[in-house]
Amino acid sequence: MRVVLDTNVLVSALIKSGRPRSFLKAMLRPDHALILSEPIIEEFSRVTADEKIKRYADDEAVAEYLRVLLSKAVFVRPRSRVRVFNSPDDNVLSTTKEGDADFIVTGIKIVTVEKALSIVGRKR
Repeated sequence: MRVVLDTNVLVSALIKSGRPRSFLKAMLRPDHALILSEPIIEEFSRVTADEKIKRYADDEAVAEYLRVLLSKAVFVRPRSRVRVFNSPDDNVLSTTKEGDADFIVTGIKIVTVEKALSIVGRKR
C-alpha cells in the first residue's frame, strides 16, 4: 500500500502514542510505502517549530523523527501542482498524484457519500 500522510497525522504520530503513531509504524514496514515530498517536509518543519509543539518534542526529537522518516519513506518531487480552490492541502494532493499513492490519511474527517447520507438520515 502506498500512502501519503497529512502533516497533522505526522505531527500527531510524533508527539503522542495512539492510532497515528501505530499507523505510521505500519507504513514504515517494507511491505508498504510512505510517500513524502519537500512541500510536506517543509510544512512539517514549520508546524514543529511552533512553541506549542516544542512542549512535546524538542528540536533533537524532531530531527531524529525526520531522519527515520526520510530513511524509510519514498521521496517524490511533484512536477505539477494539484489545485483545489485555495486549499492548503494542495501539496498533499500533488504528492499523492506524483507518488501514485493509494490513499491519503488525514486527521480531518472525510466520508463517502453513502456514509454522509446515513449520518444525515439519523439526524432527521
